[in-house]
Amino acid sequence: MIVAVTTDALDVAAHERAVADSRAGAVVSFAGVVRDHDHGRAVTLLEYEAHPSAEQVLREVAAEVAADPEVYAVAVSHRVGKLDIGDVALAAAVATAHRAAAFAACARLVDEVKARLPVWKRQVFADGTEEWVNCP
Repeated sequence: MIVAVTTDALDVAAHERAVADSRAGAVVSFAGVVRDHDHGRAVTLLEYEAHPSAEQVLREVAAEVAADPEVYAVAVSHRVGKLDIGDVALAAAVATAHRAAAFAACARLVDEVKARLPVWKRQVFADGTEEWVNCP
């Protein structure tokens, strides 16, 4: 299982491999990618900062999703530090027996991470301005 808050580049395929299970008929993955805009404004980069408890919170969320009897395995990571356009900020993968359960579990995983992870995002805009956003 991969559960990490890291400055390293995230590899969604590695998350998919981490949930490989011979019982699984479905693996659903998610890549949260830095986009070049937000609310009509051009974005040049993002910087994420995490509270020291962030990895423990991520582990709790992963354990809650993994506790679902339909879920065979979960992997999830959030990147911190400066990220460029196109970088993966959040990687997640879930394995289940069937696709509907895998899509539902992966969506729940991502939604819970977004709601609970103590991470703050600094957006730098093309006009030189910036803003901090509390991700949850």
